[in-house]
Amino acid sequence: MTQTALDRARLYQDELSAIRRDIHAHPELGLEEYRTADLVARKLEEWGVEVHRNVGKTGVVGVLRNGNGQSAVGLRADMDALPIQEATGLPHASQTAGRMHACGHDGHTAMLLGAAKYLAETRNFNGTVNFIFQPAEEGLGGALEMLKDGLFERFPCDTVYGMHNRPGLAVGKFSTGPSARAAGGAFFDILITGKGAHGAQPQQSIDPVVVACHLGTALQTIVSRTISAQDTAVLSITRIASGDAYNVIPQSAVMAGTVRTMKPEIMTAIEQNMKRLVANIAAGFGAEATVDFRVIFAPMINDTDEAIAYGDAASVLVGEDNVRRDGPAGMGSEDFSFMMERVKGAHINLGNGDSAALHNHLYDFNDETLPYGVALYAAIAEKKLPKGVPG
Repeated sequence: MTQTALDRARLYQDELSAIRRDIHAHPELGLEEYRTADLVARKLEEWGVEVHRNVGKTGVVGVLRNGNGQSAVGLRADMDALPIQEATGLPHASQTAGRMHACGHDGHTAMLLGAAKYLAETRNFNGTVNFIFQPAEEGLGGALEMLKDGLFERFPCDTVYGMHNRPGLAVGKFSTGPSARAAGGAFFDILITGKGAHGAQPQQSIDPVVVACHLGTALQTIVSRTISAQDTAVLSITRIASGDAYNVIPQSAVMAGTVRTMKPEIMTAIEQNMKRLVANIAAGFGAEATVDFRVIFAPMINDTDEAIAYGDAASVLVGEDNVRRDGPAGMGSEDFSFMMERVKGAHINLGNGDSAALHNHLYDFNDETLPYGVALYAAIAEKKLPKGVPG
């Protein structure tokens, strides 16, 4: 009986699980992934893959060539952790206070390493595979750092592919689709400057806390009253801070949060409306306020043909019944979007089973997922770089 890519990937599961748990126990934040990057580079070198370090500061690119094909495929995984205190109590739990792999990037890294091992052993492709281990996906601009460092000039790719685990989707199932798959994202900070005073003498103040309270309500009307119901948008205020004492009206207050949209023009409209509301509401109270609005993620848009090809590769592995090709887009963001703005490609979700949600202090990547990610990374590379076909 012929051994399938999934069969072979399962042979790597124990080794990859150990790597994944080691990364999980030693989480590193964006652009600080020195230990993780070194581990990745050493493993690639061990398996005979050409290694390029420090691409986009802490990124790593492995290059594997076979045959005479001139075509190239990029396979990408993210490596960074989050500033969360882990509460899983697992033997491989984070050993660094306040840092945790709560999004499964430890698993993504291990899966791409497994694909490199698989392809280096089997060589069932004709062309070049670039294994892209990206730093700083969690809002710190890692994809852009790699692009600024000449990622696709130094390592040309005809197509690029990424994947992300999804809690609640059964292990062995995949979900993708054409068009937008993840929202564009922005972070904002609002600084309100008023006039401090004694808490018992509010008439002598311009109270920034009152301004912040009014803004908290007013900003919600941007989505509900200025954006069409046919467009998708989210505005969330996630932080309000002001003052240090019970009896002091503070001088200033700060607010912060995030905006997610599927269209760049909707993001622009929200930014314009936010700045207008913030300035005018603050002025109405006699205060001043400024907005720092930063677009961190572009919408992640799958190329239609590449989404079909990715789904086809998954279907060969697990059967068509386990591949959803019209899966719902998510309002989370993914900076793989910037790579796909430069090179056509596709992104897919794979099941993480019944785990805690992403970015949750109880989350852990499901090691049973590892072979499926390894096999799909390898399968799409083999599909796009077929052996025996000139590149």
